[in-house]
Amino acid sequence: MKSLLEYFDKPLLKVSLVFGLITGVLAFAFFLGLYAIGIVPLGNNKVMDIGIHVIMIAGGCWYFRKKVGNGFLHLWEALTIGYVINTVGAFINGWLIYLFITYIDPAVFTNYLQEMGTLLMSGKEELVKNIGNSEFLKMYASIQAMEPSEVITDEISKKTVMAIIPILIISLIFRKQDYGVFHNKS
Repeated sequence: MKSLLEYFDKPLLKVSLVFGLITGVLAFAFFLGLYAIGIVPLGNNKVMDIGIHVIMIAGGCWYFRKKVGNGFLHLWEALTIGYVINTVGAFINGWLIYLFITYIDPAVFTNYLQEMGTLLMSGKEELVKNIGNSEFLKMYASIQAMEPSEVITDEISKKTVMAIIPILIISLIFRKQDYGVFHNKS
């Protein structure tokens, strides 16, 4: 048990997990804000919470560089911080949304499914032309058969894809190493 606790005592992991937890809670607060103003908080409206992830990833890299790395941050550390913050944040947010749409207001999920079905039907002609009627019907059936638990995996997969480029850019910006060609050691 002690070796397991020692594993989580690494600053890289602690900083990433704490920032990831904060990211998930803030993204869920964004979800609640959309819900409070009457917008369906799932789907395309919720995509803007990637900004929260990007800000928290940058904050996590900055904090680690300043407080733990004493001004230095390797690229691999920045990438690790970015991906852990993003994944933990998406996981926490996905679970909080799942609990919300399961126990507090299931109408949010049914409204989301209706909105997706309407959106799919509005582009039916073009989709049938491109993929065929049978594939369109499969796609429509898969939307109607969605379960609330799919929100968790959907959140993690979308955030993983959406955060690839921002994580790389943030990692390169905050990277500062103590070795290199131009570093004067004298």
